[in-house]
Amino acid sequence: MTSPVFHAESSARLWGGTPEDYQPIHDWFDATKEVMPDFRHRALRHHSHGIFEAERVFGPYIVNSDGHRVPVRYIGEQHVKEDCGGIVPTVSDWLSKLPVEGWMARAVPTVLRAARKRWSFGILRNYRRRLRHRRRRPKLLKQNRVRP
Repeated sequence: MTSPVFHAESSARLWGGTPEDYQPIHDWFDATKEVMPDFRHRALRHHSHGIFEAERVFGPYIVNSDGHRVPVRYIGEQHVKEDCGGIVPTVSDWLSKLPVEGWMARAVPTVLRAARKRWSFGILRNYRRRLRHRRRRPKLLKQNRVRP
């Protein structure tokens, strides 16, 4: 669905009350549209862990205007299923589709210096050795593409 308003109306049809009873929960799920205004925003909260996070934020249930207690988990599952084709994906389902880039796995040398006390010096020595090895590789000449 394109707007949390439609999710709230759907919740009101399912569990009674008014759409305003459910609006804060659906707004929370779709708040990530602020940082990624397309379907990829769903990777941040539209999964099983996001549903449990909503339960922590809003409590185990809400009381709608008809006086009925509606579990927040049910509202979250309804929202995610409506947006994700009838399934509730896991965080792993989203992240396993994420292409791995080189910058994601590189350690920052300042972090290594700060962590020196906790790390064994063997790990740090191996990291430095790999850095030296990268620097020593011969470069190809641009003119004839042969090694010097």
